[in-house]
Amino acid sequence: MLLLRGNRCQDGVVPWRVADPFRGLIRVSFAEVCFDAVSSMSVNPLVTASWLASRIDDPGVVILDGTLPPVGVVPPVDTHARYLAEHIPGAVFFDIEELSEQSTPLPHMMPTPEAFSRDMSALGVGDSMTIVVYEQEGVFSAPRVWWMLRTFGAKNVYLLDGGLRAWKAAGLPTQAGGVARAPASFHARLNAEAVKNFADVQKMIADRNQILDARSASRFNGTEQEPRPGTKAGHMPGSINIHYSSLAKDGRFKSAEELRQLFGDKHVNLEQPMTTTCGSGITAAVLALGLEILGAKRVSLYDGSWAEYGSRPDAVIEKAD
Repeated sequence: MLLLRGNRCQDGVVPWRVADPFRGLIRVSFAEVCFDAVSSMSVNPLVTASWLASRIDDPGVVILDGTLPPVGVVPPVDTHARYLAEHIPGAVFFDIEELSEQSTPLPHMMPTPEAFSRDMSALGVGDSMTIVVYEQEGVFSAPRVWWMLRTFGAKNVYLLDGGLRAWKAAGLPTQAGGVARAPASFHARLNAEAVKNFADVQKMIADRNQILDARSASRFNGTEQEPRPGTKAGHMPGSINIHYSSLAKDGRFKSAEELRQLFGDKHVNLEQPMTTTCGSGITAAVLALGLEILGAKRVSLYDGSWAEYGSRPDAVIEKAD
């Protein structure tokens, strides 16, 4: 019997309909799938620890630790060292800094398809595999890994809701040390519509399209100095501030019902196109993943984000009154 609690299943996570990554069909699992009465049936990018544990030995499944150091923590957190000390068995470390474009001064920019194909293949990540990304703590950078993989054409990419903490809370084992996987085949195919640049954003502003800014309210309002030298404070005209942390609670994404309420309170129209942005393109992906949960189909991400926009002399910037 399927037991519903709010719009979460009894085990705490929500895929309303889950595509079977091994058969290409729709499979309903009574332990892990429930119907969200608030929305239409939709594929949810979140998976549970039990879902992953039941597939961990499958050679068609690859697990990635996509943890960036938290911003503003001194001394900086060495997330790679933490990975080496403890990670989900078989997981490899996805270093966002190293796997981003290196030829630009802007942080975390998307690499070329050729570079991403080479790097993913070397990591043992194939574009036809089922890929599960997780974070060591909280909800911050793993959605960026999810977004990068999806934008480069991988179809079956999921996020472990609750990350490593949820895995350990379920009593599941971890391992230490590095993991070397056999090389795989990844053929990156960039979805250009998913990635916006400065000119695109300028047009969106002129056309009054929806732009969702994941930065804190103080940075959005221009009352807090930007952390990057030479970057002005404020926000894009007409943009909507939704701090990325508001989408999660206790290291997990909020329920679909709560997310729908959150975006609704900000007057976001899920049927219309929208672009997400933040400081450097990382937490903009948290908003993109939240919108994916709600079934929004016309979502893109401004890759340069405020690191680029706030440094442009021709950028129109607003501040709170």
